[in-house]
Amino acid sequence: MLKSINQIDTIPLLQQIQWVADPVGYMETAAQKYPDIFTAQVIGFGNSIVFVNEPQAIQQILTNDRKQFSAPGELNELLKPILGNSSVMMLDGDRHKKRRQLVMPAFHGSRMQNYGQLIFDLTTKVFDSLLVNKTANQTTNQAFLVREAMQDISLQVILQSVFGLYDGDRSQQLKMLMTKMTELFASPLTSALLFFPSLQKDMGAWSPWGNFIHQRKQIDKLIYLEIAERRANPDSSRTDILSMLLAASDEEGQSMTDEELRDELLALLLAGHETTATAMSWALYWVHRLPDVKQKLLKELESISDRTDFMSIFRLPYLTAVCNETLRIHPVAMLTFPRVVEEPAELLGHKLEPKTIVIGCIYLLHHREDLYPDSQQFNPDRFLERSFSPYEFMPFGGGVRRCVGEALAQFEMKIVLATILSRYNLELCDRAPVKPQRRGVTLAPTGGIKMRFT
Repeated sequence: MLKSINQIDTIPLLQQIQWVADPVGYMETAAQKYPDIFTAQVIGFGNSIVFVNEPQAIQQILTNDRKQFSAPGELNELLKPILGNSSVMMLDGDRHKKRRQLVMPAFHGSRMQNYGQLIFDLTTKVFDSLLVNKTANQTTNQAFLVREAMQDISLQVILQSVFGLYDGDRSQQLKMLMTKMTELFASPLTSALLFFPSLQKDMGAWSPWGNFIHQRKQIDKLIYLEIAERRANPDSSRTDILSMLLAASDEEGQSMTDEELRDELLALLLAGHETTATAMSWALYWVHRLPDVKQKLLKELESISDRTDFMSIFRLPYLTAVCNETLRIHPVAMLTFPRVVEEPAELLGHKLEPKTIVIGCIYLLHHREDLYPDSQQFNPDRFLERSFSPYEFMPFGGGVRRCVGEALAQFEMKIVLATILSRYNLELCDRAPVKPQRRGVTLAPTGGIKMRFT
């Protein structure tokens, strides 16, 4: 006899408020009561949604796409005000598959070595600038916010790899505007704008949503200008993602429209820098919080005589373990993209009716004690002692909607971390634990993590 799925019994409005204000607390409380699967009523996905964090069940959801479980882009409606309708995140079926195939090559293979020098140069540029500012001010113990520095690096990496934009006016304008727009959703309070449509009222540039609309229009103007100039002056020697998308066409010979290009570029810009900046910030936090981890990492880095041999750095086992443990203990994305039940299904002995929305909970999966004993402890050795399946460790999601920029994100994270540790002496300003909090649809470190040069 199949059972019904246990449902969180708090009234829906309170669930929705807690989900926006304290998603980690909400998930942990629910999992204590219902460890593997539960039904929640959280805003952003319809009336109710089934949260799953058991590995085999997640595998069943993500590997039965379009049969038992489909992955319609319309369920990502929460992101529509930012990303529009036409990015890879919002498309369905064959259109989604073809767009992924178009974008994926930009993040793989021989391109990684080229990105290595870019990442190294940008990291040293940002940190040298911080160091110069500290020296000029002659202030001992001057602090800087790690996440701001990481966002500076990751945004420049993505601007150059996606647009091929270097230190020109348009690059600087986009960088400034993108930073401003993402900061609009930097706290749980301001993130509520995305979750409660009733708050999305444009009452002028002074109002929160009006400010967002104003920033988005300015970004759109710059993106459309870049597209128009590239169309007018095609250059087959360029290897950035915009050039690839402009040159691509479907079976009927149709190329992407300006609106489709805008949506795709904005999705890559936002998803490609926000998440990576957060992951790199957490990595620096844990390495400097735990001296043993830092010493082991420095010793391993000393084995690389050529600091520009980026592929050798990328393959270092302990560095890889540190980055994996960072993404495990603090997955930037809490959830997989939602799936919809297409036909009556069974999941963990529970019945699922058609049209039920199901989601894999990455955060709870990564904190299962049966997979990761002492899950709240930062322990990179767990990734050296055993390997985990793609449904036990999945910081980049899974199935057909797995993150297209995964390879670049991992590569960037390792090169940035290796570069900073090899060239700069840093320490945390405060030994108090840093907790994750909502930042838009992701989790980021509260307060941005303060560090200083020593």
